[in-house]
Amino acid sequence: MIKRKSSREIDKMREAGRIAAEARNLARDLVQVGATTKSIDKAIKNYILSQDAKPAFLGYKDYPASSCISINDEVIHGIPAARRLISGDIVSIDIGVKKRGYIGDCAATFVAGEPSEDAKRLIEVTRECFYEALKKAKPGNRVSDISRAVQQHAEKNGYSVVRDYTGHGVGSEMHEPPEVPNFVEIPRKKADPRLMSGMTLAIEPMINEGVAGIYVKDDNWTVVTKDGKNSAHYENTILITEEEPEILTACEDMP
Repeated sequence: MIKRKSSREIDKMREAGRIAAEARNLARDLVQVGATTKSIDKAIKNYILSQDAKPAFLGYKDYPASSCISINDEVIHGIPAARRLISGDIVSIDIGVKKRGYIGDCAATFVAGEPSEDAKRLIEVTRECFYEALKKAKPGNRVSDISRAVQQHAEKNGYSVVRDYTGHGVGSEMHEPPEVPNFVEIPRKKADPRLMSGMTLAIEPMINEGVAGIYVKDDNWTVVTKDGKNSAHYENTILITEEEPEILTACEDMP
């Protein structure tokens, strides 16, 4: 069942979303040559705790860290470790925050040191995919309108869309109905709900430089591209309103 949020619930989600977005900005500034992903994760955790909130990912289905930090061909769910970043690494950071019982969920991809032109383009197109989808996040449209916008923009630019993982509803739980795929399934096998005001969604394009295929590494978490080419990730939690959609994970200097 899709949950439409009350004004009181939305206020709580704005608060959680703001903290998540600020933690994402902090992480962006820490993506530097020589930094370890574990040190970045520790800083994210400490910031979230300083805001009297909790890292929503820590312990979720036994996940061992406060954020997901995925490098180069790692798509999502990379576990922070002692690996040091080198120049040119592209680093996708996914952050969830729980505050007063509600969740803010966001992600973005950054570069350590000097980015290649290919990396810059992949990251920018992935971000653009989110904003193309946001244009469709209006009452009366369907989830597939969001999905189609992501897929068309990615494929128009020569990239592929990860199909095994999706965006999702979010609220008091990390994953709520509906699923929000980044592609349109043909023939359709699942429901295609109509968007309504009060719905809160995590829209998260996961875009690959090469083929769409992925696999999960032996740690049972880290998702990587099948062909070893780079991937980028961009996500915000949004609210469907009668007017324009609202980004709940927005803050100043947002990447």
